[in-house]
Amino acid sequence: MPLQRQVLAIGVLMSVLAAPALRAQAPAANPADVTTIPALVRAFYEVISGPAGAPRDWRRDSTLYAEGATFVAMDVKDGKPVYAILTAEEYRRKTNASFVKNGFFETEIGARIERFGNVAQVRSVYETRRAATGPLDGRGVNYLMVFWDGTRWWITGAVWDDERPDNPIPPAWVGTFETVP
Repeated sequence: MPLQRQVLAIGVLMSVLAAPALRAQAPAANPADVTTIPALVRAFYEVISGPAGAPRDWRRDSTLYAEGATFVAMDVKDGKPVYAILTAEEYRRKTNASFVKNGFFETEIGARIERFGNVAQVRSVYETRRAATGPLDGRGVNYLMVFWDGTRWWITGAVWDDERPDNPIPPAWVGTFETVP
């Protein structure tokens, strides 16, 4: 084998061998957060929730997402849908100051998990408050895309929209928790 091909082959081999080591350097997830889909969703809400003045557990949050995970936040401006696409880190930076200053609690109030093999889609209905027992601020729906890698569940993306007068949450979705098929 010519020297140039040997150098290339060694470089490729080292890249392949280094990949697991690079992933292992990321914070390890708590197995209780990632061994079931409901646990993953529970952790998804817990990490962003807390009273005013309390820092959020962004390290724990970072263990829930696959590399390259994206968030899509929907809104309406002048009667037209608009969206913001964020990485998990961009979301953390965008929301942290407000969550800590004002308090923020997002609680799941209904869910439907649709699973096929090692992939699943979760429709998670939520409500938000500034204090755990404070007045209702709003409601909406998160859609999470998740996959099983043989040892744990990962979130690859989340897209959400808030409830509005012209966009009500179907009453049957609230208080219902189901897994299909």
